[in-house]
Amino acid sequence: MEGYWNDRFNKEGMIWGEVPSKTVYHAIQIFKDNNVKSVLVPGSGYGRNTKALSAHFQVEGIEMSHTGISLALNWDPKSNFFLGSVLDHISGNKKYDAVYCFDLLHLFLERERHKLINNCIRQLNSAGLMYFTCFSNEDKNNGVGRKIEDGSYEYIEGKFAHFFTEEDLMNHFDGLQVIEIGTVVEILQYNDNQRKEYILRYIIVRKLDR
Repeated sequence: MEGYWNDRFNKEGMIWGEVPSKTVYHAIQIFKDNNVKSVLVPGSGYGRNTKALSAHFQVEGIEMSHTGISLALNWDPKSNFFLGSVLDHISGNKKYDAVYCFDLLHLFLERERHKLINNCIRQLNSAGLMYFTCFSNEDKNNGVGRKIEDGSYEYIEGKFAHFFTEEDLMNHFDGLQVIEIGTVVEILQYNDNQRKEYILRYIIVRKLDR
């Protein structure tokens, strides 16, 4: 997967343009309301979403593509970026007040999805927040192509995704306090002027202290 993203960023640069997801602005308001100071962004890419966050918080992004990080350092110099995989470790013993994870969770199969979530939980301070987005089962691509697992399809040749029902998404975050869950239409404006719409689910949860 590292090679895939290096190739894409090398060829296409800032693939999805400069405008961040509208979910970032929702997350910013939620984080401000809860006195968040520091945010971790797994799968930070070239910084499209971190730049909006770093205007308000201390932000660190983890990204497996060194090309993506090179782009991010120029686009969002206020954030810190480090090379790594969210499935291995994130940042040692460092803790954050919140995690913002945009459209990463659906790229993995079930075992790895739970590993990603658990890795993020371990990086949270007491009562920390997480804001995740992912493909919804209401999206037009759900059920398209070869079935990989329950809810997961190779909807484009060589590319699969998991499409979440609300119940499925909540089950992935079992043991955490669900603050809000909902659906949003995401519009991606590619740098070649292509425009695509996706239906996403988002979930906001709080780490429970035990």
